[in-house]
Amino acid sequence: MSSVASAAVSRPRLFARLVKIEHSVYALPFAYAGAFLAERRFPGWSDLLWITVAMVGARSAAMALNRLIDAGIDARNPRTASRELPTGTLRRKDVWLFTVVSIALLVIAAFELSPPCRCLWPIPLFAFIAYPYTKRFTALCHYALGLTLGLAPAAAWIAVTGHVSLEAVMLFFAVGLWVGGFDVIYGIFDLDFDRREALRSIPVALGPRCALLVALLSHVASVGLLAGVGSLLDLGGVYWVGLAAVAAVLAWSHIDIARRGLDEVGMGFMGINGVVGLLYGGVVVAEVLLR
Repeated sequence: MSSVASAAVSRPRLFARLVKIEHSVYALPFAYAGAFLAERRFPGWSDLLWITVAMVGARSAAMALNRLIDAGIDARNPRTASRELPTGTLRRKDVWLFTVVSIALLVIAAFELSPPCRCLWPIPLFAFIAYPYTKRFTALCHYALGLTLGLAPAAAWIAVTGHVSLEAVMLFFAVGLWVGGFDVIYGIFDLDFDRREALRSIPVALGPRCALLVALLSHVASVGLLAGVGSLLDLGGVYWVGLAAVAAVLAWSHIDIARRGLDEVGMGFMGINGVVGLLYGGVVVAEVLLR
């Protein structure tokens, strides 16, 4: 294969790595859950298609903006110095072009969904831009990330129904606490670097032991909110069995860290949290389709 052809093949892989496409399991299943729970029925292939397009565009834009805004910080952090922008394997102008295309996908999809989406799409875009800066001034940056991802089920709810509801708000905060909780754990890996750079995080503010407790409490509250959604919507046994499984997976993640230590567990806890998204999304779909 020629060098030109090889480069053409590798560039999609570079962009997939830039946006960590494998981490889509954190938000996309919750978006589908929001769509299915909104009317407790199959939302239709057209809505599912455009929700998927919106999510792909939104998540790609969010990750690309994060990499662009944090490129200098990433270059100084040994854990992130090998990313595409610090190493120059992708140029800033190419990532900006990728970002514009991703935002265009989000906007196009918004105009194909319920009318409110045509006006509301700037809200997630603002969140994508604002989140990377939060670590510079608040230890609650983890929850800024969480609530940004929490927009996924709430936005999907509005995309299907055209309005918001208490259950959609509860899903928003449930995902925010879930993602914020595991991002607190993730932040422990950068504790020394964040201290040197005067970056804010809960591990920096409270220390790693208290940070793990904050993450645990966040996940307990997240499961509580998901239970509240099930109760308000009068969901059946499939949902409750599935939610118990979600709680068990989250509990195991914390037990494993307590038993072996975070250094030994490493990034394995991220994979476990990915299972949570897939499991909850699958349970909701099953509950709605089997009713």
